[in-house]
Amino acid sequence: MSPARLSGSWSRRRSRARDRSRTLTPTARVLRLRRRISLLFALTSAVGLVAMAVLAVRSDSGRWREQLDHTMDADTSWALGLLETDADGQLVLDVLADSVDTACPPLTVLLVDGDDPAALTVEHAPAKPCLTVSRAVVLEAGRAAVRADGVRAFDGRTTDGDPVRVFAQPFYAPEAADDAGPQGVLVTLADATAQRDDHRRLVWLVTGGCVVLVLLSAGVGHVLSGRAVRPALAALDRQEAFLADAAHDLRTPAASLRTLAETALRGETDGADVHRRTLRLAEGMGRLVDGLLTRARLMSGTAAVARQPLRLDQLVEAVAEEAVEASSEGHRVRVEAEETVVVADPDLVRRAVGNLLDNALAHGHAPGVPADVLVAVARDGTLTVEDAGPGLPPEVAGALFERFRSGSGSTGLGLSIASWVAHAHGGTLTAGRGARGGARFVLRLPSPD
Repeated sequence: MSPARLSGSWSRRRSRARDRSRTLTPTARVLRLRRRISLLFALTSAVGLVAMAVLAVRSDSGRWREQLDHTMDADTSWALGLLETDADGQLVLDVLADSVDTACPPLTVLLVDGDDPAALTVEHAPAKPCLTVSRAVVLEAGRAAVRADGVRAFDGRTTDGDPVRVFAQPFYAPEAADDAGPQGVLVTLADATAQRDDHRRLVWLVTGGCVVLVLLSAGVGHVLSGRAVRPALAALDRQEAFLADAAHDLRTPAASLRTLAETALRGETDGADVHRRTLRLAEGMGRLVDGLLTRARLMSGTAAVARQPLRLDQLVEAVAEEAVEASSEGHRVRVEAEETVVVADPDLVRRAVGNLLDNALAHGHAPGVPADVLVAVARDGTLTVEDAGPGLPPEVAGALFERFRSGSGSTGLGLSIASWVAHAHGGTLTAGRGARGGARFVLRLPSPD
């Protein structure tokens, strides 16, 4: 594929990725960010753990080899002290053969044959060694020591396949010149089976520990990333709730304003009356917007509930009068109020009472029949809204104050807002069956001490 086609294909893939990213909701983007943070945390932990594991395994590998080499170096150094030469400078192995049991560890003496360092001959070898390797391995170890002019050690295998450590140490003729090469090499072996098995166990232990720690790190990272994005998710939930509540609260006055405008265009009402009703609706919508913004600030924690002494009976009478005036279906609202003072936020309580009344007027009557709502205010700060309708649907009785769960074609935001206002003031909002068979809502607000 040509470079131009590769570039075009890469650009198309990036474009599709950007399109998919744009189609994600804000919540989905936050959740995707959480997954990426969790993955990055797990990968970072995995890299660190793997690096430490590799260092630990390599350190252990070098340690057991060094231990075996140190032991074999001591054996060969002692054996080299038993080597003698005769008057002609020839090597004499009688003392070594008589004094050292060379069967275990097996000691093999190699002599350099002539001036060729690679030409080695076996001068002495144990008859029945405890570890048996091929002669080629012994000779190769000797040649490596001669070429390096020093000690050489490496891993090997016995003829049975068991691991061994091969150690070769050169020795020099007495009174030899400084530039003279080694006279021979002493080769010995050490069994590495136990050390290799211990090393393998360590490798498996470290590997298993890394896997467990990486999984644990991934879990911890997922929990921490969840805590990190929780404020963002909460802010998105509050934003969605605010938009839904705003749409719910502004729908009715907007519809009323449209109906009033259509009536005025048809010339069915007096102009001055239209202006008055328009002004009243505009003022009501302004109060609604202010209330929505206030509640949004309260839910986000940027403002506090403005508690103050409030005449609940007067507020309820005013809200009931407004509800009857706004209704065009002949609904009736009766208010039985005693002089009652509560400690609450006037705007929020007005919203809660208005929502309870709107709910009763909308659902507390049979189709085509005007609603008959009774509103009672007691001295202890208890407000009761009771209708004569069909009552509460059984399927929503347990989740009546949850948003979008009220049933009857309603979004349920009005009751959920009223419930939130009650709890924000330390009060309660309950629902049940009224004396006339309809629904009864009881709002309790704290009274001054």
